Amino acid sequence: MYEARIETVMQNLARRGLSQMLVCDPRSIQYLTGAYVEPGERFLGLVLGEGRTPTLVYNEMFAVPADLACAVRTFNDTEDPLVPAADLCDPARPLGCDKNLAARFLIPLMERGAASGFVLASDVVDDARAHKSAEERDLMRTASRTNDAAMARFKELVREGVTEAEVAGQLEVVYRELGAQGHSFSPIVSFGANAADPHHEPDGTRLAPGDAVLFDVGCRQGEYCADMTRTFFFGEPTQKQREVYETVRRANEAAQRVVAPGVRFCDIDRAAREVIEEAGYGPYFTHRLGHQIGLDVHEPGDVSSVHEAPVEVGMCFSIEPGIYLPGEFGVRIEDLVIVTEDGCEALNAYPHELEVLG
Repeated sequence: MYEARIETVMQNLARRGLSQMLVCDPRSIQYLTGAYVEPGERFLGLVLGEGRTPTLVYNEMFAVPADLACAVRTFNDTEDPLVPAADLCDPARPLGCDKNLAARFLIPLMERGAASGFVLASDVVDDARAHKSAEERDLMRTASRTNDAAMARFKELVREGVTEAEVAGQLEVVYRELGAQGHSFSPIVSFGANAADPHHEPDGTRLAPGDAVLFDVGCRQGEYCADMTRTFFFGEPTQKQREVYETVRRANEAAQRVVAPGVRFCDIDRAAREVIEEAGYGPYFTHRLGHQIGLDVHEPGDVSSVHEAPVEVGMCFSIEPGIYLPGEFGVRIEDLVIVTEDGCEALNAYPHELEVLG
C-alpha cells in the first residue's frame, strides 16, 4: 500500500519536472510510510528521490513502527538534523518541498546547497491524498457512522440553562464510548445568536427557550476524520427560523444532487448558493461550501466559487451551506460525501429534517 502511494507521488513529481522531494507534513508522512510523529519544534522529513530508497529522518526520541515502508536516519537533540537530510538530497537537482517545511530548516538547507533549487510541491502529495482508496473510503464511512451515532446522543445533553461549554466538555466521552480516538477538531456548540458566528467557540452562554442549537463536531477513528453539522431548535421555532432552516436544507441537498465526476467544485458551490440567494439570504452565506477531508479534517482543495477543477472519483469533501443572521441565529447543515462513478455517496445518515428539542 505505502509503496504504491510513494510511486504515485513520484509520478506526480515527474509531471512537475522534479525527481526528489522533502515531505515534512506529519500526516503526509503517515500516509506514505505508516509512521505518525508530531515533532513539535524538531525536524521531521521524508526524503524521496528517483532511484533512491525513501528515507525518514527523525529524532530518535520518537517511536516509529519497526516495519516502516522506508529506510530511517535518526538524530538526537545534540546533533544537526539537517546533516542527514542534506546528505540524502542530490545537490545537482531541484528539490520539491512541502508547505510544512519551516523557514528555520529551509534556509539552512538552501545555504548548504542541498539542491540546485527549491520548489513548493505540496500538490504532488495533496493530489495523491485527495483520491481515497477503497480502504480509506471504508475508514471514512466508519468515522462518519460514529459521528451520526454521537449526534443522536449529543442532543440529549441539551437542557434549559446548560452552557455551551458544559455541553462541549462532555462530547469526547461520548466519542470514546463509541470507539473513536477523540475529536478530529475542537467542537463548535452554539446557542441562540452565537449560532450566527460560523466558528464560535463554546462559552458560558446558557440555553434558553427559542434558541437555535448548532453542533459542528467530528471524531477521529482509524486515524481518519469525520465532520458534521446539525442545527436543532430548543422549543418551537418561529416561522423565520423554519424558513431559514428549510432554505439551508434545500441548499445542502441541491449541492449533493449535482456532485458527479467532471463537475467543477465551483459548480457544486453555485448549486447551494443559488438556493440561498433565491430565498433572499445570499449575503448571509458567508463562507465556502466545503473542504476536502481525510487524515486531516481540512485538506487542500476546497468547494468554493473560485475552485474550477473538476471533482474525481474517490474525492471526499464536506457540503455545509449556512445562513447566519447576526444578533438572531444561524443554521448550518453539513455532510461529507465521496465522489462515485455516477454521483456521490453521502457518508452521514443523520436526518436533515428540522428537529425540536425540549
